[in-house]
Amino acid sequence: MKLAERFISINGEGQAAGELAVFLRFAGCNLRCSYCDTAWANAADTPAEEISPEQLCAYVQETGIRNVTLTGGEPLLQPDMDKLITGLGSMGCRVEIETNGNIPIAAFAALTPRPCFTLDYKLPGSGMEAHMLTENYALLNRQDTVKFVSGSLHDLQRMQEIVQRFSLTEKCKVYISPVYGTLEPADIAAWMKQERLNGVRLQLQLHKYIWSPDTRGV
Repeated sequence: MKLAERFISINGEGQAAGELAVFLRFAGCNLRCSYCDTAWANAADTPAEEISPEQLCAYVQETGIRNVTLTGGEPLLQPDMDKLITGLGSMGCRVEIETNGNIPIAAFAALTPRPCFTLDYKLPGSGMEAHMLTENYALLNRQDTVKFVSGSLHDLQRMQEIVQRFSLTEKCKVYISPVYGTLEPADIAAWMKQERLNGVRLQLQLHKYIWSPDTRGV
């Protein structure tokens, strides 16, 4: 497995936002979103640590932290990801997978213990919407999240269409976040009020407000 970085920090988003988590960031991604804030981890020449699932489990155990976030890049592209997930789960960890919405999750959702999924839906502003794999939504439950990162009114309108089409608020948690520095959170809140948008939560990326937005390892 190719690991770009590992660290302990506050979980900046998702259902465990504000809690401590161990972050395992893997190198490489198959998408190129216009607003990507970890593009450095996606490059072919990104410095990466070659490490096994067993070594990562040992590292997590040493930290004493229960929440583990697998992120990237795109973590589900890594070999032996199933071994890592089951190994962490057997240790009693809450395993959250941040995935870009393009990778089938069926094999990972069938694991015991089952991990939590935070799936992105890439809206038009990302340039990657055509790559979304909506078949994944049939596998989601209340411990999972679909996250929409929005940079415009057009993105917000598209998000509303997708939520309604797939009845997402009835299956899982639905979060909407602004593209940092592009769309004001107040504008999203005003739009949510206008649309009487039930079951959707506005969430800001806490780590970008606690630390500088470009800081790594937080």
